[in-house]
Amino acid sequence: MGADESRGVAATEYRTLMSGFPTGVAVITALDRAGNPHGMTCTSFSSVTVTPPVLLASLNLGRGTLRSILETVVFAVNLLHSRGRDAAVIFSSFPGDRFARVRWRPTSRLGLPHLTGAAFALAECVLADCFASGDHLVIFGQVVSVTQSPDTPLLYGLRQFSVWQFTEPTEAARANGDGRAVCEWDGT
Repeated sequence: MGADESRGVAATEYRTLMSGFPTGVAVITALDRAGNPHGMTCTSFSSVTVTPPVLLASLNLGRGTLRSILETVVFAVNLLHSRGRDAAVIFSSFPGDRFARVRWRPTSRLGLPHLTGAAFALAECVLADCFASGDHLVIFGQVVSVTQSPDTPLLYGLRQFSVWQFTEPTEAARANGDGRAVCEWDGT
């Protein structure tokens, strides 16, 4: 491998690659030691394990939200519904008091910011582990509480927001009798 290959692809090329992978949109929230709320939009978020329930998020090292999480070792993941686009934009770019621009309340268990006007689901987490990669820190949170209501999630891909488009089950799914797709694998 040559010297140029070991550094990887250009940032613009990598961003273009990742923009083709649509994902849900979350706002990670926390309180600093003084009790001030912090939050940031995050699309680098994933489940890790079910037992124990652990999720991960990749956060920029220079953000106040990450500093607050490292100080207090707790954070919340607000999964945004299809009408939560304004909150996603506010928490990704708006300078100043972001929480003055959205409806929120403290959670009942850990007192973390719950974006009640923009989120259909919330996971309260205790920081379980973390590791640095480039200019980000990947944080792992053990989920200690979940609040959820049925709604359509907000999506982000191809550098734009979108919503889940529900479709009718395929013929294979209807043939299965329960609306689920039938998957077959011949073992090769």
